[in-house]
Amino acid sequence: MAADNTPSTLPDPARMVADARRAFFVMFGVLCLIWAVQLANWLSDYRLTVEGGILARRPDQLADLLTAPLLHVNWQHLEGNSGPLFVFGFLAAYRGVKRFLGLTALLVLTSGAAVWLFSDDRSVTVGASGVIYGYFGYVVLRGLIDRNLIDSLIGVVMGASFAYILTTAVPGTPGVSWQGHLGGLVGGLAGAWIFRARKGAAAAPVPAPAEVPQSERAQLLKELDDLGL
Repeated sequence: MAADNTPSTLPDPARMVADARRAFFVMFGVLCLIWAVQLANWLSDYRLTVEGGILARRPDQLADLLTAPLLHVNWQHLEGNSGPLFVFGFLAAYRGVKRFLGLTALLVLTSGAAVWLFSDDRSVTVGASGVIYGYFGYVVLRGLIDRNLIDSLIGVVMGASFAYILTTAVPGTPGVSWQGHLGGLVGGLAGAWIFRARKGAAAAPVPAPAEVPQSERAQLLKELDDLGL
């Protein structure tokens, strides 16, 4: 029986495991970095928080948009962010590290810009929560845009399980940087479209069978006739 060379439409289990392993180590590295920064911050009596946090509407400190997500006000703040950051970051990184890195850069900018533009200029804002909200929005919407059943189901489950966090992404939420949360969420929803899976190139046309020259065709017919066919 001839082998079936038709490509399978089912996900490749080996590739799924490899993608999951890669996403796990990426997020493990991110958490190690953030915890190392927190240790240095703690040893400096949280001087890094003051120097690297976002102060609203100060052009000379726009670079702090890049450092603020790595900093936290205390160990409890970091512990509260670590679990959601790993879960949503893992799900975001699962479909490709390059896409994940581009998405993360977008979320750092959108969440930080929202804080810089709209937060109280008398306070310093730090923390990875804006990026977390961005990963959440991305994971919820990605499957629908990519038309991927597995990712759509993951998005539905995550959206239903963690919809309550949206209450801290609306104006007026006391005690948290709702500006950063909302900016990150908007960035994540936009990122689901910006970093959507691109359709592959159109399949090359199947070449027509080559014509057999008349002399070769006559020879072939003679051989078949000699064989009694």
